[in-house]
Amino acid sequence: MLDKIFDYLNFHLSIEAAIVLLILMFLEAVLSADNAIALAAIAQGLGDKKLETQALNIGLVVAYVLRITLLLTATWVQQFWQFELLGAAYLLWLVFQHFTSEEDEEHHHHGPRFNSLWQVIPVIALTDLAFSLDSVTTAIAVSQETWLVLTGTTIGVITLRFMAGLFIRWLDEFENLEDAGYITVALVGLRLLIRVVNEDLVPPQWLMITAIALILIWGFSQRTQPVSVTEPEKTEVVQSKEVEEV
Repeated sequence: MLDKIFDYLNFHLSIEAAIVLLILMFLEAVLSADNAIALAAIAQGLGDKKLETQALNIGLVVAYVLRITLLLTATWVQQFWQFELLGAAYLLWLVFQHFTSEEDEEHHHHGPRFNSLWQVIPVIALTDLAFSLDSVTTAIAVSQETWLVLTGTTIGVITLRFMAGLFIRWLDEFENLEDAGYITVALVGLRLLIRVVNEDLVPPQWLMITAIALILIWGFSQRTQPVSVTEPEKTEVVQSKEVEEV
């Protein structure tokens, strides 16, 4: 029984397999940065730290099931350009929704707002699936061994959860990071759209990684100015002293 399962998964241990697995893990980590920011910004729409954590945990479990399904059916999915068109349209819609949202007092846009946990979970899962449409081609190109790709995907989802948790905190600390994240989402959406139009026009992966890195550097370039509460307190103290003297 096990040998049949291993044959189906192309399970063969070797030095080459270990190297390929490391490459897949590296690619998953590098290509997950923009995905992690997007998921963090979506979860942040709940406005409650406890609910945000729950949304990421449950949402990524669902996303993991969808990723595995996508990988196991990748050969079939790649025959239909409509899937990539839907993924591109969804990601670009998220970007449009973000940049057309109302600005806060600091003139910054924010992602969608949600009233309940169960509104966020499908959005997180679908967003990750749309990103996976772009990365599945890379994963399959690196290795044809199913078990290696599945293992890399599993590690990638765990890495994504860790990174999304960090980005939720960093979104409050760096004022340009959310906009930077959605710009990278737009790049992934446009890449999928270009692939639908003409495969030969798709920019190479190294160029995408470089562009995403530069955009994230801009995103981390400016910290949010802390709200000062000392001046009003000092004013109140001075006023109280004046009243006592009178």
